[in-house]
Amino acid sequence: MPKTTKTPTVPEVIRRRRGNLVIAQGYRSLALRCIVLAAVLLILFTQVFLLTQVSGNDMFPAIKDGDLVLAYRLEKALSKNDVVVYTHDGQYRIGRIIGREGDVIMMDETGNLLVNGTAQGGEILYPTYAKENFTYPYVVPEKSYFLLGDYRTQTEDSRDFGSVSAADVEGKVITILRRRGI
Repeated sequence: MPKTTKTPTVPEVIRRRRGNLVIAQGYRSLALRCIVLAAVLLILFTQVFLLTQVSGNDMFPAIKDGDLVLAYRLEKALSKNDVVVYTHDGQYRIGRIIGREGDVIMMDETGNLLVNGTAQGGEILYPTYAKENFTYPYVVPEKSYFLLGDYRTQTEDSRDFGSVSAADVEGKVITILRRRGI
């Protein structure tokens, strides 16, 4: 006995077409939402936040080589001891603000660091020796920051290349993401 195909009725055709239309609208809506989400993330991570991987141990032990740091770009009121991401020679670097414009930085051969006559140190484990590039006392220029790494005996920082312009500071570090074991 030959098989006969059943001709769909008009309501079945309408129901099938309506279902296909709903599915197509759902895909368009999903695609639009994905595009909007991608645009928002692009704006957030190019204008508001900066996510970068740390290269080197300049901020050891607080931040280690390979860690990811999230920095907030819109922070303009930076204070002493803030950890910031800045650019030097076209590379992102991380340092701690030791002095702001007008501050007087003094270092001696015993490893003491004085800012405006007050001894600094806090939780930094390593002594701060002056390097040969500058004479001390050093006055931080206008619209600049004097930045040091926490691993003071092994880092390259403002003692090597001078104060960092405020325009070169990319953002204040707000989160550290450890990458070991990922």
